[in-house]
Amino acid sequence: MSCAASHTRRLDSIQRRALRLVDAADPPDPPDPPAQFEPVSPLDSLEHRRDVAALVVFHKAQVQGVPHLAGLRQPPRVATRSTRTVLTSGDAVEVPRSRASQHQRTFVGRVSRMWNIFTPAAPHIQEMNTQSVKLAANQSVETVEAHPAEASDTVTLVTATVPQQTL
Repeated sequence: MSCAASHTRRLDSIQRRALRLVDAADPPDPPDPPAQFEPVSPLDSLEHRRDVAALVVFHKAQVQGVPHLAGLRQPPRVATRSTRTVLTSGDAVEVPRSRASQHQRTFVGRVSRMWNIFTPAAPHIQEMNTQSVKLAANQSVETVEAHPAEASDTVTLVTATVPQQTL
């Protein structure tokens, strides 16, 4: 989460090498001549697995209230109107604000943004157990990876409703 992009690329190259070794160890099946399909990796990317795990850990902190994860809890997002301050609907959380790219890659900053995308897609998140969250997070992360432009629009809309804090 908070590592440099070069470290993430290095981990991805190690994963690609491991997949090549695993594929080389399996005897190849005879290909079907009429159907030429592109081979699909049986494993999700490391980034995908990290994102799913991050959402599960954040669910344990936010919803299940696991005591040793209390430091990860974030306050609910508050929308400020010209006449009043109200809680937003759903389980959205405050996203920590920072201009530093290193801080934006930290666990809490990144998972807060992912959580705000995940919660509208996962109904009844308060009643979900850990396994249900894993399955829903896996689908949500796959959807975000398949349609990144829509996800970035959602993140922009989510962060646009948070009022600027003055110091």
